[in-house]
Amino acid sequence: MSKTMKGPALFLAQFAGDEAPFNSLPNIVKWAAGLGYKGVQIPSWDARFFDLARAAESKTYCDEVIGICAEHGVEITELSTHVQGQLMAVHPAYDEAMDALAPAEVKGNPSARQEWANEQMLLAAKASRNLGLDGSVSFTGALAFPFLYPWPQRPPGLIEEAFSELARRWRPVLDAYEDAGVDVGYEIHPGEDVFDGTTFERFLEALDNHPRCQINYDPSHFVLQQLDYLDFVDIYHERICAFHVKDAEFNPTGRQGVYSGYAGWTDRAGRFRSLGDGQVDFKGVFSKLAQYGYDRWAVLEWECCLKHPEDGAAEGVPFINDHIIRVTEKAFDDFAGGETDKSQIKRMLGLS
Repeated sequence: MSKTMKGPALFLAQFAGDEAPFNSLPNIVKWAAGLGYKGVQIPSWDARFFDLARAAESKTYCDEVIGICAEHGVEITELSTHVQGQLMAVHPAYDEAMDALAPAEVKGNPSARQEWANEQMLLAAKASRNLGLDGSVSFTGALAFPFLYPWPQRPPGLIEEAFSELARRWRPVLDAYEDAGVDVGYEIHPGEDVFDGTTFERFLEALDNHPRCQINYDPSHFVLQQLDYLDFVDIYHERICAFHVKDAEFNPTGRQGVYSGYAGWTDRAGRFRSLGDGQVDFKGVFSKLAQYGYDRWAVLEWECCLKHPEDGAAEGVPFINDHIIRVTEKAFDDFAGGETDKSQIKRMLGLS
């Protein structure tokens, strides 16, 4: 049976705020539904929208959350644990910066921060199951990223040890997700140790091909790296369990390229843009995913350096609707076929 992806959906994290309609789940869901979204991806760390600990313990609470969404004709696509996943592995160079993502009680204490992140990931597995979800989205965190460019030369074994440790931390978490029947779709993202196909393969190998180690596919990050994002789908489609629809552009000059010389987002050679304003070949992306039977959600993640977010959100609905391919259930030349007739085949080949 042919499979068609679901959507459009909206990742709520970039729209969260302290004023209505962005300050509570009922308000923001009503707003998103009013734009035409059919799904929402919930940031599990944002208490304005969601109580993760309560969701892990209470099916009743999860049913209430589902009900709030259903009241407006919206489904929950996945829980996001990007913040918690990021804090599963932090290189000391980033300790102070990453403390901004952590709760007050663990700031300044890297081991306590990591333990908090681990507990949060386990809660999210239970909460996802209580919500009836089969997938989630996250980051891997990073131990090796400061050593990305090999100058001075990295000592032998450094990268191997980093991925071994990353897998050691994640394996028990992924085992818990296996028990819950929930995938972890890692966003392949610069700043994480898993930032392209090769690093994903390293991670997967270190995890002995764990079945719950999956991919949240976001082509925008590949535009900024100049990686072939359509070929990526051909290679890794069996591991893609989630899809962030986000646009980007890369405009190198004689002054800057991939690294962009520490410029701010507006002045970088590579920038995130609203859907349709960048360079991602979304017809190609949606076609590739349809080709391989991707039937989960198309989720807008809005991060544009120029356009107002509410305009980007409103434009995202028709854009995604126009790109989702309703997959056909028959081949274009089915009229010429029928049941196999071996004698006919032999005659046609001159073998009779």
